[in-house]
Amino acid sequence: MTVLPATARPAIGRTLLRLHRPALLVWTAFVLLVAGGLLWIHFSAAPRDRSCRSGWCAYTAFTDTGNVMNLLGEALSYTPCAVAAWAGAALIGRELESGTAALAWTQGAGPVRWLTAKLTTAALPLLAGTAVLALTYNTVWSADQDVLVSHWAWDRVFVPRGPLLPALTLCALVTGALAGLALRRTLPALAAACAGTLAVRLYLRELWRPLRGPLHGFWPLHLAATGMILALTALATTAAYTVLHRRSG
Repeated sequence: MTVLPATARPAIGRTLLRLHRPALLVWTAFVLLVAGGLLWIHFSAAPRDRSCRSGWCAYTAFTDTGNVMNLLGEALSYTPCAVAAWAGAALIGRELESGTAALAWTQGAGPVRWLTAKLTTAALPLLAGTAVLALTYNTVWSADQDVLVSHWAWDRVFVPRGPLLPALTLCALVTGALAGLALRRTLPALAAACAGTLAVRLYLRELWRPLRGPLHGFWPLHLAATGMILALTALATTAAYTVLHRRSG
């Protein structure tokens, strides 16, 4: 087996960015679209609704402040499912199924370095984007909740208002990687990763429900739920590297 010297090894990060450029462009467009919708609510829709309290305004269900905010909140709260599906299928499963990963391992990028580069390169734009969206969502919600109809305890508000959204997204990325490593096939990994992340998302309320006794208010509950998801992410990361070691050993 021929191993390239360290100076000749390809820059894995740059290679991954070129390979997954379409996904990065889609993600960037999504972040800009949602952030733009939130800013429209803050600077246009919410002021309009406040001025309508003393008069009458005509607008449709698609321009109603509460409806748009709820729609964006739902989209953000289920975004990790799409991230998990992409990670399981395109990021990991497809390369294992096609043999591209095994080839990379013989060219100086060992299995651990390969997976670490994959996760790091994907995590950076995902965390940056969700951090921006969570900050924007919380700013708009805090400033305009007087014209919004959702309560902070509802999932479409509870999830995207703070660090829980980036934590869930990171957990989804690692879950997708774990599914891809375990199944080594594109479509089964996509389905398993999406189903696993969807289960976490749907039963998220059950995870933090017991904390509503000792903890009160949005931020104590939100940060506790974030800690739970980060612990789950650590477990999934450990499992992913364990499976990788067994598969490549």
